[in-house]
Amino acid sequence: MSHLFSPFTLRDVSFSNRIVVSPMCQYSAIDGMPGDWHLVHLGGRAVGGAGLVFTEATAVSPEGRISPFDLGIWKDEHIEGFRRIVKFVRAQGSEIGIQLAHAGRKASVREPWNGGKLIREEEGGWPVVAPSPIPYNEHYGQPVELTAAGIRHVIEDFRMAARRAMLAGFKILEVHAAHGYLLHQFLSPLSNHRTDDYGGSWDNRARLLVEVVNAVRSVWPPGYPLFVRISATDWADGGWSADDAVRLAQLLKKKGVDLIDCSSGGLVGHQKIPVGPGYQVVFAERIRKETGMATGAVGIITNAVQAETILASGQADLVVMAREMLRDPYFPLHAADELGYKDMHWPLQYERARRGK
Repeated sequence: MSHLFSPFTLRDVSFSNRIVVSPMCQYSAIDGMPGDWHLVHLGGRAVGGAGLVFTEATAVSPEGRISPFDLGIWKDEHIEGFRRIVKFVRAQGSEIGIQLAHAGRKASVREPWNGGKLIREEEGGWPVVAPSPIPYNEHYGQPVELTAAGIRHVIEDFRMAARRAMLAGFKILEVHAAHGYLLHQFLSPLSNHRTDDYGGSWDNRARLLVEVVNAVRSVWPPGYPLFVRISATDWADGGWSADDAVRLAQLLKKKGVDLIDCSSGGLVGHQKIPVGPGYQVVFAERIRKETGMATGAVGIITNAVQAETILASGQADLVVMAREMLRDPYFPLHAADELGYKDMHWPLQYERARRGK
């Protein structure tokens, strides 16, 4: 019996195994539209056997994009392109989820292979917003502090994006509140210096995320799971901590969140991250044990035995993989072979290559 290849169910949705393809930006969309690259990229990971495949961070508004080439779901015209991808992924026996995001003060930058630096408005960029007018670093734009009306607009953008995701056929949705993007910026005292109802106290700093979750849940079907990705620590003095993450998970559990996707960092340039194999698994383990919530572990998980051990030892419920799935889109098929799991589904078109056949 393999833990990695045991099914997992949340609400009314089941995954054939515990391998999740993490949201990974592709910077390959025009006006937010999913195209052939996204179909092949996401579809290829489904062909490779992943139980759940996530889209990249998908912007809920044009100004919420990291770059001009991010996926978006801020208008109805985006729905059909996603519907095509959802249909193909599900036909391969995988489930597909969408991650909704707003970049906040880390928006309006070039793709990584073009330097990743600020695109000024006169070059086609756009004004960036944040809880407080504090830039991420000297390579990013000077943000404008979100007004109360602006905050209400962000909440409505998430709500409408969730509705469009449902119409596109998604059954799993993740709210991106990690990696220094807008919702994380509100959570951390390092980036949130507000003095109104959205700043100051812990409850006030968590307010926007809670209101976004409430708005999403108001349109997201009761039988469909809702994930939230968090940065469990800022890796910086005076910032968001693992204790804060546990407290947040307890609160989100009451609001209808089903799983915490446990990442870390990304908020400040002076973070000090002790990167190594499985370095973030400890956060998934702690939240799972202290709150009873399902968790996903992510962060330099690169081989079958490592992934199996994380699950077998009760550190997480799902293993969320990123770079390894870029290196090897068929990792699940190879891992099943390595772990001796004989019932792994292979596409009929690929059966001739299966070992032992």
